[in-house]
Amino acid sequence: MTELQFAEDVLGQLQEKHPRFHGKAYLFLLSALQEVMQGLEEPRHITGRELADGVRRLALGRFGPLSRTVLQHWGIHSTEDLGDIVFALVDCGVLIRQDGDSREDFRDVFDFEEAFELDYPWSPGI
Repeated sequence: MTELQFAEDVLGQLQEKHPRFHGKAYLFLLSALQEVMQGLEEPRHITGRELADGVRRLALGRFGPLSRTVLQHWGIHSTEDLGDIVFALVDCGVLIRQDGDSREDFRDVFDFEEAFELDYPWSPGI
């Protein structure tokens, strides 16, 4: 089985078991996880707060002022949704959960309107 076939199979499972989120939501969260991990001096477990902040930074970097719109299009409306995506990935065997991990780790990490709209870092003079 090739990596592409594996990815398609896993995305198919995710869409079947957890259809609430677009397939790109899962891939985006995994990209954010990879970026957070690459920023560490040594490999270690990532907290829900760290991952949520990584998603925020990646979204702002890729989508700018459209970040909230893109994430909402994929079914992500809050940091709690990020926790649901993580646990869906755990359910499908893509990620591994530690004993202390909980969906609560993602509760109210930040407000989407504040993070992606009200506090958007507009450049002066635009």
